[in-house]
Amino acid sequence: MSAVMPGAEPFEFRSGSGRGVLLCHGFTGTPHSMRGWGEAFAAAGYDVLCPLLPGHGTTWQEMNRSTYGDWVAAAEAALAALRGRNSRIVVGGLSMGGSLALRLAQLHPEQVDALVLANPAVLLTDPRVRALPLVRRLVPSLRGIASDIKAPGRTEVGYDRTPLHALHSQLRGWREVRADLPRVRQPLLLARTAVDHVVPAASSAAVLAGVSSTDVTEIVYRDSYHVLTLDNDAPAFFAASVAFAARVLGTVQDQAVQDRTVRDGTEEAQR
Repeated sequence: MSAVMPGAEPFEFRSGSGRGVLLCHGFTGTPHSMRGWGEAFAAAGYDVLCPLLPGHGTTWQEMNRSTYGDWVAAAEAALAALRGRNSRIVVGGLSMGGSLALRLAQLHPEQVDALVLANPAVLLTDPRVRALPLVRRLVPSLRGIASDIKAPGRTEVGYDRTPLHALHSQLRGWREVRADLPRVRQPLLLARTAVDHVVPAASSAAVLAGVSSTDVTEIVYRDSYHVLTLDNDAPAFFAASVAFAARVLGTVQDQAVQDRTVRDGTEEAQR
């Protein structure tokens, strides 16, 4: 495995609160784009974990040897680790990370209590995508999609090329995610930007139309592009995410009181 790019490292914040947040980054991106989001949850007392997905944060050539199944498996492993020390879990994702969050909710509904998605990617409408099965055998990569950010001077740590074998695998994986959207029943916060040069609005629309969740909140931000978590509206989105988690899971303080009550009750029974 190649060396990890500076800033692309996975991160975690441990709180012992019993409330956990798993964050999944996007295609060709890294945990760099998620750190501010993670810090906002950590500041509110949540236990936060953001893994570096296989093939990411090193070289695009290495990513071309990874698959959507690899990324799902990595997200599942991170969920299991986080669930091992938390009783309630929110899974959040940006772009492709949003599709991974949905997949976890579909495969492990008993382990995922709520979802927060930012510009979730589950489909592309560009007609050129139809040629990908052939093109990927002729050309290994195309220009990159990273750093679609409105705020001047901000960039994300990611690849400057789009590996086509990996992209093809992602598109195949999305078929299963879309087919299983009705299995998603968890409370859902979906944030999207009015202008996104990477993922079409039809992707968020497909998610909202397909899930079975009854507790659904949609927020549209108008001063950011695709990488919402690094753009002008990031602070507002982070605040909305934390407030949503507190509403659907209960606050970290609520959990602390509950844990203390359980301990007190145990001690009383022992006496």
